[in-house]
Amino acid sequence: MIINQFRKFTPVNIVLLAVIGLGLCLGVFLHLPDELTPMLFEPALNNLLGLQFGLTLAPQSNVLTTLALTLIQAFLLNRLMNNFNFLGKPSFVTALMYMTLASLFIPFLVLSPTLICNFISIWMLSKLFNIYHHQDIKGIMFDLGMIVGIGSLVYFPFIVMFILLWISLIIFRPFNWREWIATLLGLCTIYFIIGVIYYWLGRIDQFFGIFKPFTNSFPKSLHMDFHDYLVLIPIIFALILFLLILKDQFFKSIVHVRKSFQLLFFMLLLAIGSFYLNPVISESHFLLCAPPITIYLAYYFTYAKNKWIYESLYAIIIMAIIYFQFM
Repeated sequence: MIINQFRKFTPVNIVLLAVIGLGLCLGVFLHLPDELTPMLFEPALNNLLGLQFGLTLAPQSNVLTTLALTLIQAFLLNRLMNNFNFLGKPSFVTALMYMTLASLFIPFLVLSPTLICNFISIWMLSKLFNIYHHQDIKGIMFDLGMIVGIGSLVYFPFIVMFILLWISLIIFRPFNWREWIATLLGLCTIYFIIGVIYYWLGRIDQFFGIFKPFTNSFPKSLHMDFHDYLVLIPIIFALILFLLILKDQFFKSIVHVRKSFQLLFFMLLLAIGSFYLNPVISESHFLLCAPPITIYLAYYFTYAKNKWIYESLYAIIIMAIIYFQFM
């Protein structure tokens, strides 16, 4: 069965994951437009550098490129979990869960700024999980502030992850005002450099326009296709089962893992809540939620005992994704 196979740390799973990823994106080929011209960076960066990435890719190449990038992200996140021993033993369950979540909705299967931002999210998580083991982290927090700044130039709503950096200090560290200021300085450094370039080019008004999304009114509803809600049902059920497993395992885990799960919860909340900063609200925004939910699901599918339940649940998730793609 699939879950039992990916619980093993074997190179065969690399090939199997690529096959599963290809199968999960086949449905999108039925919905491809004649032209697909994604904007991979925020206008702040596009207008400044004249970047036009993605405009020359055919729709089919766009999907295949997205699949390749998603596979790389899946393996990077999987390596991160194995390095920090989150799941007790090395496996490829994390990679499988990420590939599955990154295929939930059709907008996830084409190039988007949020896809690029997930590289930055994984990079940021690798540093955040590491601050627990260091005495002096001012340099790391400065780097993390810059990482969030870079991410916000790719996709502006990512700027809310700056709050996550301060939350991580509350969770992992005793209070040290220098660490908090270092984080802020890192973020300001990125925007100071961008501001200087805009000023030098005589386009300072465009620089201040970067922050216009903060004036957006908070939307009262999110328009999604009814089928998209249905495909979320087995995911939500799996998360409920994760909470039941976590309740039994939480205090058996080392302190670092317990604190990391708390951090991931706030990351998920911030990723969901930041959608209002995007003037055009789309499902692709919620790809930012994939890393924390991936780790939660990987934890459940690793520690679940009833083979009939966890294998059947994953089969339902796969069938739901494929069914609603082909509808």
